[in-house]
Formats: sequence, structure tokens, C-alpha cells
Amino acid sequence: MRLQKNIERGSTLLEMMVVTLIIAIMSCISIPLIQDSLATRQLEWIARSFIEHAHFARQQALYLSESVQMTPRIENDWNSGWVIESSGSKKAWFMQGSIDPVYFKGGGKQFSGPNTSQKGIIFNAAGAAKTAQGGFVANRLILSHRRRSNIERHLILGSGGRWRICNPQVDSKACR
Repeated sequence: MRLQKNIERGSTLLEMMVVTLIIAIMSCISIPLIQDSLATRQLEWIARSFIEHAHFARQQALYLSESVQMTPRIENDWNSGWVIESSGSKKAWFMQGSIDPVYFKGGGKQFSGPNTSQKGIIFNAAGAAKTAQGGFVANRLILSHRRRSNIERHLILGSGGRWRICNPQVDSKACR
């Protein structure tokens, strides 16, 4: 007499539940990390864009030998974006729109004039950054993310005209 073996192919319900549980645990661990990474990339992109546009404004001031300003698109609100235009001819070269979900936090002078609350950076014909009243600008802007408020970047313009991006979570001493 011959015995037949039944070979079952497939998996049991218990095995499928274990695999599903493992996938769920891995997702719970990795999704917040991915969201932090995306928020950091958005912050870095806006920070670098702002600095690149400030460099462009400075270069135009040097090239044209006239003042070029970088001001908020909507009065005193950097979050609305910014515009770069010549002070004399009012020729606008560039306008950055809304930067949502990234935003500029309060704090710092945000490139405000010492006697007014008018925000902006004016690069004179020599390329120096000034305020509307003529004072030299050495200031910072603080960027944050609406969904990840613990992530910040400081955009710092030093007295020598050098820009840097600072991460206060890593470089707490350098961000002062």
C-alpha cells in the first residue's frame, strides 16, 4: 500500500499576520524619519534659495553701480516671498513666491532698519549690505517648518558680508 503525502503550498494565517506586524512596525519607525528628512530638505532649499538671491542682488549692484534691494514681496512679511529690484530704475529681476510650509520665525531683527520696522536688504554700488537708513546690516533670519517646528535653520549675514546657514541643534555655539 502506498501512502500519499499531501504537500501544502502557501502560508498560514499566523505567518501572514507576523509578516504584516513586522511591516507595520518598520513603517511606524521609518515614516517619522522620512518626514523629518523631507522637512529638512525643504528648509535647506529655501535657505539656499534666499542666500543665492541675496548674492544675485549684490552682484547686480556691483555690475550696475547702483543700489539693488531685496525686500519682502508683501510689506514686512518674508513668508510671502521676496523681490529683487534696482532702487533707481525700479527694474525687478526676480520674485520668489510663497515658501509654505517653511516659514520665517520671529526673532532677530529680520533685516529691519534701526529707525523703522521696514524689512529688507539694500546692496549699495560697492556691494555692501545696508538698511534703508544706511546702517550696515549684520543680521539673521530664522527658518522653521510648519509640520516639524523642532527643525530650524538660521540664515546669518556677518559684518563682512559672508552668509552662512546654521543648524542650532548641531552648532549651538556657532548660531549665536
